[in-house]
Amino acid sequence: MDFVDQASIHVKAGDGGAGCVSFRRERYVPKGGPDGGDGGDGGSVVFRVDPGLNTLQPFRYRRRFFAPRGAPGRGKNQHGKSGADLVVRVPPGTVVIDEATGLVLRDLTRPGETWVAARG
Repeated sequence: MDFVDQASIHVKAGDGGAGCVSFRRERYVPKGGPDGGDGGDGGSVVFRVDPGLNTLQPFRYRRRFFAPRGAPGRGKNQHGKSGADLVVRVPPGTVVIDEATGLVLRDLTRPGETWVAARG
């Protein structure tokens, strides 16, 4: 097993679902008004410390982590379902650094610790 102690990855939160353009149309309601629902929120990308890991080897082959998008809204004020959060397991001692600025964003050390890297 190779030991990798540095990895560069790209994370993106899920986009929100599209809202629905819909108007209430019923037999005895002449001016029903709008009844379209909002789209669901996109999923977030969450880093979780897993004490069973000791290397960044999985990030050598998978470098892009995109959370799923929210579902679209529907008529009758039905809101879309929110996208599920994408949980990325990292070993203890992982330091998250913004590659563009070099700023340390988070030092993940405690087992089970979580940090939202991108909010949907």
